[in-house]
Amino acid sequence: MNKIVFTLLGILLMASSCKENAKSNKETPEHSTEITLYYGGDIITMEGEEAQYAEAVVREKGEISFVGSLKEAEKQFPKASKIDLQGKTLLPGFIDGHGHLYLTGFYNMMANLMPPPDGNCNSIQGVVDEMNSWKDSEKGKFFLNKFGWLIGFGYDDSQLAEKDHPTADDLDKVSTEVPVIIVHQSGHLGAVNHKALEVFKITKDSQDPVGGHIRKDADGNPNGILEETAFQPLQLQMLPKIDDETDAKIVENGQKMYAQFGYTTAQEGGGVTGFNNSLKKAADNGELYIDLVNYPVMDMGIEAMDSKYYTKDHGYLNHYRVGGVKLVLDGSPQGKTAWLTQPYLIPPSGKDHHYHGYSKYTKEDAQKFMDQAFQNQWQLLAHTNGDAAVDEFLFGIKEALKNHGYDDHRSTIIHGQVIRKDQIQQIADLNVLASEYAVHTFYWGDWHLNSVLGSPRAEYISPTRDLIDAGINLTSHSDCPVIPPNSLRIIDATTNRITRSGLILGPGQRTTPYEALLSQTRWGAYQYFEEDHKGTLTVGKLADFVILDQNPLKIDPMKIHTIKVVETIKEGKQVYENNESN
Repeated sequence: MNKIVFTLLGILLMASSCKENAKSNKETPEHSTEITLYYGGDIITMEGEEAQYAEAVVREKGEISFVGSLKEAEKQFPKASKIDLQGKTLLPGFIDGHGHLYLTGFYNMMANLMPPPDGNCNSIQGVVDEMNSWKDSEKGKFFLNKFGWLIGFGYDDSQLAEKDHPTADDLDKVSTEVPVIIVHQSGHLGAVNHKALEVFKITKDSQDPVGGHIRKDADGNPNGILEETAFQPLQLQMLPKIDDETDAKIVENGQKMYAQFGYTTAQEGGGVTGFNNSLKKAADNGELYIDLVNYPVMDMGIEAMDSKYYTKDHGYLNHYRVGGVKLVLDGSPQGKTAWLTQPYLIPPSGKDHHYHGYSKYTKEDAQKFMDQAFQNQWQLLAHTNGDAAVDEFLFGIKEALKNHGYDDHRSTIIHGQVIRKDQIQQIADLNVLASEYAVHTFYWGDWHLNSVLGSPRAEYISPTRDLIDAGINLTSHSDCPVIPPNSLRIIDATTNRITRSGLILGPGQRTTPYEALLSQTRWGAYQYFEEDHKGTLTVGKLADFVILDQNPLKIDPMKIHTIKVVETIKEGKQVYENNESN
């Protein structure tokens, strides 16, 4: 997701009540006090370099108190309540490598414009029809009344029949009276109707802002498609209100989405001022029931680093903490705004064959941000999709280390879609981590091959095998709400690299199913500095569990995406149950 979308929604939230709730719940979050023994299924501890199984695991007061044989568990805990897994699989709770919980909850209120399998929009007319259907729904009426806008999220030009973006002319079929905006699935660009262009004074004479682009037709008139920082004029004039009730709905929606896919630790990987205020309020009010780590965007939410929720020991208060900072260095490869060293295979409309995307900052400004993070010893996540952005990040890390030290920095490449092979040893040498967007191989692999990168660059997107082999700590993520936080779809894609058309894209970069599980558990805990109390089934760690209906290590790897989450347990407390699986 890009900083522009963060600002768009941040402006919405800054217009809301910023009054803090005086009642800050500082007590330890409630968890189950019952002693419970799990047995009768595959219990994968995630402790070794290869799969290790236990016959039983016992949870007590929110922590794991036993892992081992069933006979010994029954001997040590004769009064424990017993839960027979009945052949199901129990794992440590999943840990989100990168996503946006608040945005996920907020976008859940908007029109769903995603293509299958996550929505129904296959054509521009389908997008228009979905927007019209939504605006007449309860959600749409609520949204229009609350914000004065009609907003949809998730259209993808690569999956539309026209292989193009809806324009202002198309969106006028939704409304000519109120602003209409639809956000691209990448979050890096979108389209608006003519009313929105009028309201935000985007005309034939409007110039491209730095780091953005206003697309225009053959006559030089804006066609409604806006890229990156071209979103900003919209944001500055949007002053709708979000009340406490709506805020609580957003946070609850986000948590539900993550919990249903087995996540017990989630991320808001782009905290702007509005998000930060809302998440602080949710924590103060005790509304969080899974752990949430927020990374404020450095130029739009840095004040959160002064919050009581940021501590050097990475501790949670009411299931919430500020984990470090986020820097966005480029855009989206599928949206063709990522910063590459070599041109795009097919440039976007209005660009010539030399076009290779663009950076968000000058080199000097980017370096200032990285120096600031290292000087304060803040963990730094950097949105770096293109290889040119990765080059800038690695250079900046090297300079920041030279200037300020900070050995255990765990700076993390977010997405790293177009990492080059020659960059991997540099990543390892600088002790940089990688959170890869490997599920791109399914959602946009064909698009990368045929339009974005071409061969052989497309086969090397998300080079997970080479990163692991270089000893780099790897996580894999959904970047939700770009796609749903479907943990099993992520594990499947990291393992198989199958595109929508059935092509194996870059078979040499596939991981094993166990490595894919590690990227969602133990390696995720390391990325968060939480390896001492999460990520494995180990005595003394938190009783964060996910129960699956099948074992990803024993099923046909090509069917991993069909596995269902049966139950999600946070510190011994059930936070999700799939009643359909019982």
